[in-house]
Amino acid sequence: MLFEYAPRGLVGVLTPQANPTVEPEFGILLPPGMGMLTARLVSKSSSLEQRLADYFNHLNGTIDQFADAPLKAFGVACTGSSYVLGKTKEDAQFEELRQRRKVPIFSTAQAVTLALETLNAHRIGLVSPYPDSLLKLSIAYWESRGFISHAVATVKDTTHHSGSTHPIYGIETRAVINALNELQDQSLDAIVLLGTGMPSLPAILSAPNLNGTPVISCTLALAWRCAGAVLGQTPTLQSLQEWISGAHWKHRLSL
Repeated sequence: MLFEYAPRGLVGVLTPQANPTVEPEFGILLPPGMGMLTARLVSKSSSLEQRLADYFNHLNGTIDQFADAPLKAFGVACTGSSYVLGKTKEDAQFEELRQRRKVPIFSTAQAVTLALETLNAHRIGLVSPYPDSLLKLSIAYWESRGFISHAVATVKDTTHHSGSTHPIYGIETRAVINALNELQDQSLDAIVLLGTGMPSLPAILSAPNLNGTPVISCTLALAWRCAGAVLGQTPTLQSLQEWISGAHWKHRLSL
C-alpha cells in the first residue's frame, strides 16, 4: 500500500505524553517520502521514575492505538524508561514485542547503543538535561552496555521553568550548545545529547564533529535506526556519518 505523503513507508513513533520535541525532530530527520504516525506514552503517576516504568510496562497497549496501520517500524522515543528498566529486561521486552508484532521495534537507548557501536565508540561524553537521580541511572545504563561515561556536561536551564511540566521541555538550544562545548577538550570517542525532550538538531549542526568527536542525539539515533529498517538498509558507518552531518535534513531545519 502506498500513501500520498509517505510513498516510502510509515514509521510508528511513541513519545512521552508531554514531550514537544520528538515529532518536530522526526519530521525534520526522516528522509523525503517517509512518514510517521504518533502515539503518546501515558501515566498518571506523579513520580518521574514510576511514569518512566509505566511507559514501558504498558507498551503493548500503547502500540494497539495504531490498529492495523501498515507501519514498517516502531521507535519508542523515551530513554529514561530504559534506564529504569535496565538493559536485560529492556532487550527481552523488545524482542518479545518484535516477535508478537512481526515488525522492527526499537527503543531509543537500543538505537543509541547501535550508533555508538557503529562509531566504534568506547569512551563517551554525555550532555545531560536530567536531574541527578536520573543521570545516575543513565550513567549506569550506558556502562552496562559496555561504554565508559568519561565526561558529563549538565545543561543549565535558564528559562525559569514554572514547574508545570518537566524542565527538559523548556531547554533552549543555546544552553545545549554551551554544555556541549564544555566537552571539547575531553578525549572522547563520541558525545551523546541525552533525552528525547531536549532540542538537539541545531546543537549537532553547530558541531557535528566537536574537535574530531562525532556528536549524536537520542532522537537522531532513533530516526536513523527506524529509517534504515523501513528501507531495508543495514546500518553502516557511512550512513550514520551522513545523518550526523545533516546532509539530507539540515535544509529542513528552520528556527
